[in-house]
This record gives sequence, C-alpha cells and structure tokens, in this order.
Amino acid sequence: MGSKCYTLMSIAAAISLLAACGNAREGEKGTAKETVKIESHHASSGVIAAHEGLNQKPVPLKMERIGPHDVNIEMTAQVTDIEIDKGKIYKAWTFNGQAPGPLIVVNEGDTLHFTLKNMDPAMPHSMDFHAVHASPSKDFADVMPNKSGTFTYPANNPGVFMYHCGTKPVLAHIANGMHGMIIVKPKNGYPTDKEVDREFVLIQNEWYKYNDIDDFQNGVPSYVVFSTKALKAGDRNTNGDTFTLKEKPLVAKAGEKVRIYIENVGPNEVSSFHVVGTVLDDVYIDGNPNNHLKGLQTVMIPASGGAVVEFTVTRPGSYPIVTHQFNHAQKGAVAILKVTETGEDDGTETSGH
Repeated sequence: MGSKCYTLMSIAAAISLLAACGNAREGEKGTAKETVKIESHHASSGVIAAHEGLNQKPVPLKMERIGPHDVNIEMTAQVTDIEIDKGKIYKAWTFNGQAPGPLIVVNEGDTLHFTLKNMDPAMPHSMDFHAVHASPSKDFADVMPNKSGTFTYPANNPGVFMYHCGTKPVLAHIANGMHGMIIVKPKNGYPTDKEVDREFVLIQNEWYKYNDIDDFQNGVPSYVVFSTKALKAGDRNTNGDTFTLKEKPLVAKAGEKVRIYIENVGPNEVSSFHVVGTVLDDVYIDGNPNNHLKGLQTVMIPASGGAVVEFTVTRPGSYPIVTHQFNHAQKGAVAILKVTETGEDDGTETSGH
C-alpha cells in the first residue's frame, strides 16, 4: 500500500477513534495529539518504541458469578513475549498475556458485566465479543492506555464464538495476538451430552511477519497453529505455537467419545478441521445445538467461525488433529490426541503429520 494511501487511512482512523472516545466513559478519553501518535505506530512494521524491552507478566483472568444470570469478567490488555516456534519469540499484543487469550465460559441467558484494563502504554485496545448483542460504537469502545472501561451486554445465543480487539486497524490487533474463544453453554445442553466421555478446547490462529500490516493484508501466514485452553480446573492453557500439542499431546482412552470445542480466530484463513483416524459423528456448527450435522469427515470453519465436534476413538494410537489444508498443517497446524488403554499418557513416542 502506498504511503499516501496509508496516511489517508491513518487520518481517517484517527478521526473515527476520536469520535468513539468522545462517547466513551470517563477515563477512556485521549487528546487528538495522543490519538494521531498512537495510529502512526501502525504505519511501519517492527516493535514500536514503547514496546521495546516490554514483557509484561500475564495477569490472570478474573471471572465471578454474582447472580443466577450475571457474571463479572475482568480482562487485561498487555504486551507479552510468546514463543510461537522453537526459539521464535513474538512480542504479542495479548489479553492476559496469552495468545490466544483465556477461555471465557458462560451460560445462555447470562448478562456479562465486562471490564477491560489496558496496560499497554502505547495504544488503545477494546473488546468485540461475537457472542453478544451490543452497540459496537459504545459497547466495544476503545480503552486508552493505563485506563479501564466497563461494559454490559447479554449473551442470549448458545455456541462457540470468537472474541477479539476491535480497535482500528482491527487486522493489526488480531494478527498481533488479541483474540480468543467464548463458549455460551446452551441452557438445555446438547442432545449427545450423555454420550461424551472427554472434552477439549482447541483454537486455530495464524502468525505473520511481526507487526507488518502489509504482510497481514497481502501475505501468507508464516505459521498456522493450534492451542488448547482450560475448560475446567486442571486443564492446560497453551499459547498458539507449532510444537506444544505435538510434544505434550491431548490424551483419551480407547473407546471414548471425545468432544472438541474448536474456534478459528484467523485472522484471514479458513480451517478445514479434520481428525485423522476417525469420523466426526456429531458436529454442531458454531456450537449451536440447532445446527446439528452427522457423519462428517471434515468441517469447514471460516475465520471467526466455530464448531463443536464429537468422535469416537476406537483403538490406541496417535490421532493427528489437523486443518486439511496441508500447506497450513505443514506450517504447524497439527495437534496430537494420544489414545491409550488407560486414558493416561503412557510415555510412548507419538507420531503424526
């Protein structure tokens, strides 16, 4: 993109940001000078000056149910180093020091009382929950550096949804790591709940050249990766990298029916989700019980799309979980499900794609 064109886009983005900040809550406003400076950071690739040497310790997610249908959620925007490939460190823009961010699980019909704290010293950040009905200009408003904002909205639709930073340019904020999954559990559950023995969460995302808006927009991903997030106490939280879920696989017992909540946060590519060695017995597109399909070999998940997939592992062995777009699997998008007779990791070496 030419410099003149990008400058015009930056000016337009700054004007939009100022308008949004004018409607924001107290503590979220910034001066025109500050805003233009913030937007100009996106004009070139590389670590911006305010982020050089910055590696903020992850701040834990705070969630508290305060009533039958009310949940308090507090998340933190911060800059944290993430190892995305062996020895490859990405100074990610994150939620709570994770990329993808921490898993949010609420119930259908809940009202979310959401607070975003912004520890990034250089730029505003925001939250766009795909799971809610909201006024984007107000409820997803930018939170300025070292400030916080609180917003309230209902989660009335069940399913598996993406969340991400919605600050302009949105592509830069998502591609640099500000994305994650929110599960809204259906009030009546899934028709197959009683059949499921084990559950996991997987998120697929892409990594590009560091903070390079041209590569985000016109290039191909350098890495495509999976992570897993904690669905219950004791489950693992991993970042999106090329190696963890191969070296330390997910584990199940032979004969079990396994459920995976899967979200493709992109930002750009489609996922062709496939589990080698089995058939997807039951699939709920976007995790909605009404979108029930049976007997799929592969489920197509667009950028920002999700699904609940269920399958049975009949024999011990290593079951690769992939996107069947194998150029992306070659770039890292492979996780291993190790199936044993006991359902415990027996220490044997895994094999995969």
